Amino acid sequence: MNAATLGVRAAARVCVAVLCLLAGATAARANVPFTQSWSPHNRERPVRQSTLYIILHTTEGPAPGSLQKLRDNGEANFFVDPTGRIYAIIDRRRVALHAGRSMWRGRTNMDEVSIGIEVAGYYYQNLTAPQYTSLRALLTELQAQYGIADANVLTHSMVAYGAPNRWHRRSHRGRKRCGMLFASSAVRQKLGLTDQPSYDPDVRAGRLVVGDPYLAQKLYSGSSSKAIASASVMPAASSSRSRAKPAPVVPAAVATAMPPPGEGMLITANRSAWDVARDMYNEPTTRYVFPDGKVANGNQIRNWKSIPPGTRVIIAASESENSEERLQRIGRDGDTAREVAGDEFNTARTIYFLKDGRIRTGAELAAAELDALPAETGMLVGYAQGGAITAKRRAFDVCGVKWNNPSTFYRFPDGSIQSGAQVRENAIPLGTQVFFRN
Repeated sequence: MNAATLGVRAAARVCVAVLCLLAGATAARANVPFTQSWSPHNRERPVRQSTLYIILHTTEGPAPGSLQKLRDNGEANFFVDPTGRIYAIIDRRRVALHAGRSMWRGRTNMDEVSIGIEVAGYYYQNLTAPQYTSLRALLTELQAQYGIADANVLTHSMVAYGAPNRWHRRSHRGRKRCGMLFASSAVRQKLGLTDQPSYDPDVRAGRLVVGDPYLAQKLYSGSSSKAIASASVMPAASSSRSRAKPAPVVPAAVATAMPPPGEGMLITANRSAWDVARDMYNEPTTRYVFPDGKVANGNQIRNWKSIPPGTRVIIAASESENSEERLQRIGRDGDTAREVAGDEFNTARTIYFLKDGRIRTGAELAAAELDALPAETGMLVGYAQGGAITAKRRAFDVCGVKWNNPSTFYRFPDGSIQSGAQVRENAIPLGTQVFFRN
């Protein structure tokens, strides 16, 4: 028997084994209602190179509107409604834009290595019995197909992180409480999961700090409150490069569980706009209704310290699971570079689009320049500069499957800037600079 024949037979045995595995997994889902409800973005999404994790989400909104939103934006591979019906939205092999700005064990952009499952409901509410049945069957199938261990079934709140802002001077865990209930050992047991992470690897390694101590306690019940408290204190900038007055440290309050939407969307003396709306706080679709009846959108507010207690926050129900990254600007998103980017204002991960046309990182600018940046200076925080598009270097060559993500930005030779969702690869002008989330 020659080598070619042996190779064919070996491949056949592998195929049979995979088919048997999938047949058994599909049998586990045989009695679960299943519907194909493909997103219009399904075919344009790239196939993942590897699948290492499953990330569980809660919609934080009612089922019908959530399903429509997820389909429209292509934000999940699967959706489980309260009746237990499973909807396939983005092919399980393809990238769904469900995790947004994310990190786990130092790896960023978790969309590229994970399957996203959205479950209709809220992070503080139990699932319905049919949801438990269907989600358990779906997890059994996917874990068998991709060889994913129980400890690698994560919650969105575990992997989501936020860039520095007015309240947090460093990149921080706590951008989302989405899916928090899936860290409960009791819930995981009902889903057939017998193992889970016992600590946050990125906080432990110093890559992130804790921005929501209550969330950290819920996600990692084995962590001591003392360790959580110490991790949540955001130290003052230690760089000697800038003489700017350090932004005040605003410790994250040890919050209690948030009340249901409509009852708990109020700013109080102990709850800031960020505590209520998280990274949606300054979006144009987030509305603030002040006690005197006046209304303002998130992008219209400049003095966040002046918002009075009792202000109600309304987040649009149709908002994307993860707000799109956008170019930040001095004057609109903070009065200074330090206020916009916190302790990361002078690092290589912060990109500045200067008024004279230059593009520089925070590490390339002198302290005096950083202190004197004028209003309307553009900034990207937590980004890498990929270089220019050339005749032999296309967008995919620069940043791979991220080339058409909404979080990737292109600065054209004429100075205009567009996101990856707005460009066509073959129409990008030569000399265009590429920036992607890192």
